[in-house]
Amino acid sequence: MRKIEVLNKKIKLSDNVEVFYEKIITQFGNSAKVDAPKKFIGKRAYVIILKK
Repeated sequence: MRKIEVLNKKIKLSDNVEVFYEKIITQFGNSAKVDAPKKFIGKRAYVIILKK
């Protein structure tokens, strides 16, 4: 069961997680992208944008 909680500017995610990693969003033409390994093609992902 997926559960996401945001409390006092902190996030708690409970799900069947395979891997967790941090990446920098890069420019891609007039848009942006986040790179991920090919082995994750077709998998569902969460993208969480953090304030600096």
